[in-house]
Amino acid sequence: MTLRVLLADDQAMVRSGFRLILESQPDITVAAEAADGIQAVALAQALRPDVCLVDIRMPGLDGIEVTRALAGPGVADPLRVVIVTTFDTDEYVYGALCAGAVGFLLKDAGPALLIEAVRAAGAGDALISPSVTVRLLRRLASTWPPAAVARDQLSERELDVARSIAQGRTNQEIAAELFISLSTVKTHITRIQNKLGVRNRVEIAVWSWENRIMNQ
Repeated sequence: MTLRVLLADDQAMVRSGFRLILESQPDITVAAEAADGIQAVALAQALRPDVCLVDIRMPGLDGIEVTRALAGPGVADPLRVVIVTTFDTDEYVYGALCAGAVGFLLKDAGPALLIEAVRAAGAGDALISPSVTVRLLRRLASTWPPAAVARDQLSERELDVARSIAQGRTNQEIAAELFISLSTVKTHITRIQNKLGVRNRVEIAVWSWENRIMNQ
């Protein structure tokens, strides 16, 4: 299956560079480009791409506003948004993930991580640049409204999966690490989300930090 990607960035050179990187892969194509936030929302809603790569600072609407419009809590059929930005600040990371982004990537992360982030988002995973992951999760754990679920409501295997998610593992890596199938990993994640009442992997990771399961 080919992943269709929307590129939203106000710099034409950045969009061209991302297009070259992504379309070098046989399973990724760029469906459209947007030079501002308003255009990004309109194109995304019309085309329904598999993944939206969105810059933080854009005219019209910024990346967080675009993310909220496409993937926020009130959106009935949310799109998968990955923020790609030059700015490594807690405010931007936290705002983007609260708005519904499934990933946060720095522009200097390199082509391989950009491709991996698109594929992860397309598969329903989340990817955050390694340089911000641990700091981000610790901060979120101190500010995010805690899930009203005791840790003993998760099975030992579910705790293992939640811990791996908080360490930034993809589904494939979790399957290999725990010697279980990919479909079993997905089943565990669905059960964890239902038990915790959370929307995505990032919130599972935050819950893991809140409940100190990372130290076990």
